[in-house]
Amino acid sequence: MLQVATLIVFPALMVFAALSDLFTMTISNRISLILITAFPVFALAAGLDGRQIGLHLACGFGVLVVTFVMFARNWIGGGDAKLAAATAVWVGFEHLGDYGLDSALIGGALTLSIIYARLIPLPRFVVGIEWVTRLHERGAGIPYGIALAIAGLIVYPDTGVWAAAAGA
Repeated sequence: MLQVATLIVFPALMVFAALSDLFTMTISNRISLILITAFPVFALAAGLDGRQIGLHLACGFGVLVVTFVMFARNWIGGGDAKLAAATAVWVGFEHLGDYGLDSALIGGALTLSIIYARLIPLPRFVVGIEWVTRLHERGAGIPYGIALAIAGLIVYPDTGVWAAAAGA
């Protein structure tokens, strides 16, 4: 049962974070806290030892430091910073480069798509939909949590936690 949860919890939280950011432009602190607190439980169940778990936590802390600086410079939102750090805990140093590259590529495509879409008038049938209108506003932020979540979902199956839980 714990193996199934290991395969489901992380992806479910990533999807929830992406949808939350899309619809509300916020990512709840609870998502990041659940990811961080759940990781050691699932990692132990998957057979990672204390040293490996510590390295994953250190990876998340390192990403938090970097993303906090980015947040302080108003380059990213606070929820994005925390989500990136919490995701880094799950992917670890071994897959951090892939996660960063995937996040950047997906985030760039997402940003360009939204900027382009903002140049086109909204169709009448979506004008009254609050989240669509907010997303379409020029100068509004980009829900970058979508890119962070998708990148996390892409990288997760390559991680040791996934492999151990899947029996690979």
